[in-house]
Amino acid sequence: MNITKGDVLELRRRLKKTECTFGRMCGCYVNSGKQVVLKFSESFSELEEDEFYKYLEIAKKTLSGTLGSNLLELEFDRSESATEHQKYLLALKESKLGNEELLDRLYEQIIAEYAYPGNYLILVYHDIYDVPSKATSGEEQDESEEIYEYILCAVCPVELSKPALGYREDENRIGARVRDWVVGLPDLGFVYPAFANRGSDVNAVMYYVKTGKSSHPELVEQVLGCVPQRTAAEDKQAFRSVVLDAFGEDEEQADAAFFQIQKTISGMVAEREEDESLPPVSLTAETLSGLATEAEVPEKVRELMEKSYTHVFGDTPPVADNVLDNKLVEEGTARAHTAALEQKVAVLQQELAAQAAQRADEDGDTPWREDTEIELHVPQERASRIRADMVDGQKCLLIPLEEGEHARINGVEQPL
Repeated sequence: MNITKGDVLELRRRLKKTECTFGRMCGCYVNSGKQVVLKFSESFSELEEDEFYKYLEIAKKTLSGTLGSNLLELEFDRSESATEHQKYLLALKESKLGNEELLDRLYEQIIAEYAYPGNYLILVYHDIYDVPSKATSGEEQDESEEIYEYILCAVCPVELSKPALGYREDENRIGARVRDWVVGLPDLGFVYPAFANRGSDVNAVMYYVKTGKSSHPELVEQVLGCVPQRTAAEDKQAFRSVVLDAFGEDEEQADAAFFQIQKTISGMVAEREEDESLPPVSLTAETLSGLATEAEVPEKVRELMEKSYTHVFGDTPPVADNVLDNKLVEEGTARAHTAALEQKVAVLQQELAAQAAQRADEDGDTPWREDTEIELHVPQERASRIRADMVDGQKCLLIPLEEGEHARINGVEQPL
């Protein structure tokens, strides 16, 4: 990967009112029937202020995200078709969006390949950035080091605003608001050429996908001529399916093994984060086999898992960070911790119950039985005065008491 986090931040920081240098912006509004409703072209600097900031926000969003997760560096496929796509993108960039035929070709290709059920807006920006040189100290200098010319494309869903009540000024009453078609932030977009190592890389495209959304591999291939890549969300889902499906209908064993594998991956990622000089951990089929063995996965299941993994990921295995489900690991660890505490509490309760029973035996606090003997401890001179007699038809043991005396029964003082 050539694009760095610093490259992305450098481009993104420029998207401010005072620093933005977008020259022209063009757009194409498409309805749910894949019909073009509107096409337009605007000088960016002449936009009304509210529009300026809204369009700027869309462009900035296309430069957001995490490299390798939902911000991908795409390479062109090694084919004649891909070469043609690359030449076309260069021509579109060099036209500064002034060639309507080239723009229409981009619109048509996106409309043909973008699988979206609703309305959407295709936006294309053109920019020229005088890349300032940097001193050895890292500070930017005034003189330009390179001219970076590029196009930025964003595809944004357009949806009806939610129903709501509002004040109708012309009627002086509260009533239902008129629902408008609202342009949202982009689902996907791209920058070409890519900005890598503070310069132009005509052999790469920086591709943005909204977190949790499909990477649209068909669009990557047919519109950009690039080799598709999975997003982190797609890697995570594919990895989960490979592991769980290998167990068939044994869901309980599958979940237990998947948690153990995820827990080990979490440790690998944590170790990598502690030492940033270490490269990202690549999860090859061999690595997965080791993780499955450690999780005590049966041999037949492990073999099926490896075969499926090789088929799904091929020569491009995911990195550990992309397949790690932090939420699952945290919840599983918390459940395991809770279960361990509950077990400890149960053991302690048993020990306390045993100790209480032992003390009860020592104190004579045993359940009453018909044959239980009553044992009294009194001074010898008092023993002769204790007698048995009938009281209200019940045979009782009578112990004479004197003023100020008290008694304890089973260790508990009793009122007399």
